[in-house]
This record gives sequence, C-alpha cells and structure tokens, in this order.
Amino acid sequence: MQPYLQLASLRLATTIPLTPRLYDANLLAASGAAMASSMAYIALLCAALAAVVALLRWAYRWSHPRSNGRLPPGSLGLPVIGETLQFFAPNPTCDLSPFVKERIKRYGSIFKTSVVGRPVVVSADPEMNYYVFQQEGKLFESWYPDTFTEIFGRDNVGSLHGFMYKYLKTLVLRLYGQENLKSVLLAETDAACRGSLASWASQPSVELKEGISTMIFDLTAKKLIGYDPSKPSQVNLRKNFGAFIRGLISFPLNIPGTAYHECMEGRKNAMKVLRGMMKERMAEPERPCEDFFDHVIQELMREKPLLTETIALDLMFVLLFASFETTALALTIGVKLLTENPKVVDALREEHEAIIRNRKDPNSGVTWAEYKSMTFTSQVIMEIVRLANIVPGIFRKALQDVEIKGYTIPAGWGIMVCPPAVHLNPEIYEDPLAFNPWRWQGKPEITGGTKHFMAFGGGLRFCVGTDLSKVLMATFIHSLVTKYSWRTVKGGNIVRTPGLSFPDGFHIQLFPKN
Repeated sequence: MQPYLQLASLRLATTIPLTPRLYDANLLAASGAAMASSMAYIALLCAALAAVVALLRWAYRWSHPRSNGRLPPGSLGLPVIGETLQFFAPNPTCDLSPFVKERIKRYGSIFKTSVVGRPVVVSADPEMNYYVFQQEGKLFESWYPDTFTEIFGRDNVGSLHGFMYKYLKTLVLRLYGQENLKSVLLAETDAACRGSLASWASQPSVELKEGISTMIFDLTAKKLIGYDPSKPSQVNLRKNFGAFIRGLISFPLNIPGTAYHECMEGRKNAMKVLRGMMKERMAEPERPCEDFFDHVIQELMREKPLLTETIALDLMFVLLFASFETTALALTIGVKLLTENPKVVDALREEHEAIIRNRKDPNSGVTWAEYKSMTFTSQVIMEIVRLANIVPGIFRKALQDVEIKGYTIPAGWGIMVCPPAVHLNPEIYEDPLAFNPWRWQGKPEITGGTKHFMAFGGGLRFCVGTDLSKVLMATFIHSLVTKYSWRTVKGGNIVRTPGLSFPDGFHIQLFPKN
C-alpha cells in the first residue's frame, strides 16, 4: 500500500503547481456566465413585472375612467372588448334584449357600458332621451361607433352636422316630402303593392321578407337612381344590398366567412356600381333630371358645390338601404302579428271595405283623402312599429361634460338612446308585449319623436322617410285585407342580434278573395 501512496503523493506534488491556474480561469468564466445569465433573468423578470404593472394600471384606468363628476353605474367590461359580446348576443323574442333588461334591473334606467371599444351611456329613461334629442348640436351630436361608419361611409348623412346635414335633409325632402307623396308616390306605392300581391298569389308560397324587400327596393331604387334590374351593370345591386344587410348589425370581425366581412364586401360592390353610374352621368352634363341621383349630380356640378363626390355617394348608399330595409322588416313582422290576431284583421277589413264601398270605381287606386281616413290602420301601423323596434339604439356623443339626472357624461363619451326600453316599458304601455292597436285610440297623430314614442327617431334627425314608410304600410295593408286571405306555411321565428331578422324566413300562402 505504501508505494501506491508515495506514487500518488508524487503525482499530486507534480501536478499541484499547474492546477490552481486552470481552475481559477474556468471558475472566472463560469461565474461570469452565471452572473450574465442572472442579470438577463433579472432584467427579463423586471420587464415582465413592469408589463404586468402597466397592464394592471391600464385595466384599472379602463374600468375606472376619470370623470369630473359622478358616472352612471355599470361596467365597462374587459379592456377594448368591453361588453360587446353580450351586446350582440341573440334574442329570439319581441321583448327587450337580455343585455339591456338585466342592466336596467341591476343599475336602473341609465347605465354605462362599453361597446366595440368605446365607453357608452345607455339611456332607457324617457326624460333623458327627449333631452338628448332636443340638445342636438348644443350638448350632443349624432355619432355612431367606428364599425358603423365603416359600413355606411365616413361621410354618411348620420355623421354630418350643422348646415351640411340640414342641406342634405332639404335635398332628400324633395323626393320624400308630403307634396311628392300626394302627387306621385302614393299612386306608385299602391300600384306596386297590388302588382306584387297578385304575383305572389299565383305562387304556392312566398317568403314575405324577401318579397317585400324586392318590391320596395324596385320602387324606391327607381326613384333614386333609375334602377333597372335588366341592365347588366345593375343586375347584382339588390344582391349586394342583401349581403350588406345580413351583416349590418353583427360582431365586427372582418375576416372571410363572417357576416361582417360579407357586409363590407356587399358595400364595396354596391359602391362600385354607384361610382360607375356617377361617372357616366357626369360625362353627360346636358342629361335631363330623371331621378334623385340626377338632382344630386346637378348639385355636384355647380360652380361652387356644397357636396363632394364622397358625400354624394354615401348619401345615395344610405338612402337606397334605408328606403326599403326598415319598412320591409316592419311590414313582415306586421303580417306575422296580424296572422296571430284575427280580430285586428277583421277590424281592418271593416275599415278598408267601407272605403271601397264609397268609391265610384271599386278598382280605382287609393286617394290621399282615403289614406288620411284610415284611422284604425294608422293605429295598427303605430302598434307594429312599437313592437318591431327595428332600431335597437340611436347614438349621440357628448360635446362637453354633461350633467343630467345626477350623473356626469364625460365629453367624448357615446350615448345610446334605447327606444325598445321605452316602447316595452309597462309603466308607459299596459301589457307592452301584447299587440293592441286600440291602445292608440283617441290619441293625436304623432308627427315627431316624443318622450314615449321614438320608432322614427327624434329631434332634428326625425326620419325623413317616415311618411313614405307609413304610406307603403297603409297601401300594402289595404290591398292585403281587401283582396286576400292568407296562411303561414313555415318560418316566422325572429332573432335580434340586436337588429331584427327572420333566420328561417316567413313563408305565407295567399288566397284571392272572390
């Protein structure tokens, strides 16, 4: 054993002088690498911690926005997303959407939320709604979320203010005002309703929403742009608007396959047609005025025009949409309500058959005097639009901090006036979900928005197409109840997301009366 120990000691002795130097170098390299790694880890940890703190501060500021007063109760939901998903949740009834109903129950008739990235105060309070409408241009201005303006155009009439809005409104009233309704549009709507119903009666069934939409689009598009579906350049225009409408009030996710993407593609294609028509007409300065588009182009070609091409195109797009879609939806849900309430149909028939008996020629068209005599029909129309609630919200923006009802609405915040919350309020309308036209009996005709009725808007922006919509509904009902009976074939279910739609259509069969 001893020789081995000596040998080991000798080897150890011979190697000791070199080992410390190698060890020290490796140790320094290793410790340096470890220190650099530790510093990088600490830096990364600090950066992550700072990001978390910044995120938490941002989330806190999102949920606790600064205000110079007391904000309405409510929640702004998740940052950026807010409560958008809940807002667009489907509602398969005529009742108030769960989104609004639950928050009114929890917070009261005025509450805050966030939709598509913007803080919004929702008002179901009749007094506040009326105040907001009356203060247009002073404390509030028309406003819609960015996704809405993307759909309708940055220069659409709803986004314009002051003189420009009044100028466009005056322009539109040339077509939809009372004088043109009396002299031209009443007879044309009556003829369109008669022709369409006769055509549908020859078929096994008709999908009513699509049928009415086509009927009204053909009528109003002809007045607006000289629409002729036989022209190759215009043949797909109605189809493009159909695609546009399917995604109009949908979750704003613009990727292929979504309803919103289909909506934007429909708008793009429709605008391409309108742009082509404008180019053709502007190349013919001597062209006579044959439709509303010609009048708009005349305004454009003035020496100092007030309009721009963009405003003119967005105006035409909005008018084409608004002229047919809202009325078609109201009439479709109206026929559904009439089908479910035969007593109302009997009362309508009594009124309209009396009108026919008083005519010299029973087959002549509806006159203005006859239209104005349709008292019960007017009540039915009011009840239809009250329950239809085609417009789920009317948006405004605060121009400054506004004190109202004990709350402060900060400057720049949106306000969503909620007509359905008023129209379905049991404190205002007894048994609000019941279809009861007699509730309007003895009440004066509503010619503008009121605290308790705002189906056509209110204030300066009361819908310019209101009278045309009422004429269309009245003439359609007149021909329907005097010349036909009908039955439901299939469909009729509704969904609000939050806009109204008929996912499986509403198919009816018409039977001509002897």
